Amino acid sequence: MSRIGKMAIELPEKVSVKIEGAQVRISGPKGELEHNMHALVSANQDNTILRVVARDDSQSANALSGTTRAILQNMVIGVSVGFEKKLSIVGVGYRAQAQGQKLNLSLGFSHPVVYEIPKEVQVDTPSQTEIVVKGIDKQKVGQVAANIRAYRKPEPYKGKGVRYFDEHIIRKEAKKA
Repeated sequence: MSRIGKMAIELPEKVSVKIEGAQVRISGPKGELEHNMHALVSANQDNTILRVVARDDSQSANALSGTTRAILQNMVIGVSVGFEKKLSIVGVGYRAQAQGQKLNLSLGFSHPVVYEIPKEVQVDTPSQTEIVVKGIDKQKVGQVAANIRAYRKPEPYKGKGVRYFDEHIIRKEAKKA
């Protein structure tokens, strides 16, 4: 069986799990998430421990047990602590401003870029060159951050663009005459 799939998930105090057939619903102080498990995988709960079990010994069931365990672990972390991605904007005149469910980006184009923020995710702009994406669903937080970054990826010569806060851009040397 998968080494990740064998590991137990410890549930914090304020997190509750409800298993109904193939559907797992996890709720906590930050919100509630649900996941439909594959038919080859099942979940068992013993007080504060959640375990994922493969129903047979096939390779696909083994792989799905590890994947399902990672998804459930991320759900537990999301409803108890939440997830956050930070982006920074580098470039003269490049800026961002959050207004309700819209993010206005000035990224050097002839027009401003307006990004519609999904309702499950919250976007803050502490300064004009910083964007903080928060939410309880790790996949949605990462996807929103990737969508924002995709408008103007960092270029390798001057490093201008939208980058993840901890991202290191390998710089290229300019052409020589």
